[in-house]
Amino acid sequence: MSRILLGLLCFFALTAQADPILVPEVSQDEVQVRQGFTGTELLLFGAILDPSGARAASGYDIVVVLKGPASPIRVREKEQIGGIWMNAASTDFRSAPSYFAVASSAPIDQIVDDRTAAIYELGTRFIQLSPSGAIDPEEQERFTAGLVALREGQGLYEQKTGGVTISEDVLYQARLSLPSSVTTGTYTAETFAIANGRVIASAVAKIEVRKVGFERAIEDFSRSWSFLYGLMAVGLSIAMGWMAGRLFALV
Repeated sequence: MSRILLGLLCFFALTAQADPILVPEVSQDEVQVRQGFTGTELLLFGAILDPSGARAASGYDIVVVLKGPASPIRVREKEQIGGIWMNAASTDFRSAPSYFAVASSAPIDQIVDDRTAAIYELGTRFIQLSPSGAIDPEEQERFTAGLVALREGQGLYEQKTGGVTISEDVLYQARLSLPSSVTTGTYTAETFAIANGRVIASAVAKIEVRKVGFERAIEDFSRSWSFLYGLMAVGLSIAMGWMAGRLFALV
């Protein structure tokens, strides 16, 4: 009996070790946001190897998911009332990524089923937003689609089918763009190797997006002295309005 158990343990150990290993890299692990920042492009690349370090077996796909810092958000739905567009229903999400991009070597629905895609958030359709309070599933789906469409228009959410290229069944690379309006913080780039509808390997790389120079000084001041920063902002707005009024009066 003990020999059978020992044999089963060895079998499972060898089976676990048979899965390939992902070795991910990012073109830059820090993005500095300065005055005049117009966005940047990140190159995410790497290799997939078997545990011995040799070339892994072919027949896999690669999906890269890049996510920015998450924060709560309220989504409002506009409705036309009496010919005027007004805010109507709304819902709150506890955790919505400020940036979300997916690149894949093939269409997601050809790589995995919806259940696996939802578990690993493999696509903008499968973003886990965590609604606050009870919400009807159809209503949640409508608000989620609205948020995704809004941020896609802002360049903050993106899904690139065929955005990953694989060379010689070993090396892969994907290019994803960060727009000028990106939120600062820690970004996670998670890479998945998938074969026969199953995630066989995954790895995570981190990227820091931070402000530097004058923008960093303003950000630090607004956090450390929020009340004074608010007074200065109001004062500046009043002064600019007064100056504009004087200029128009002279014309």
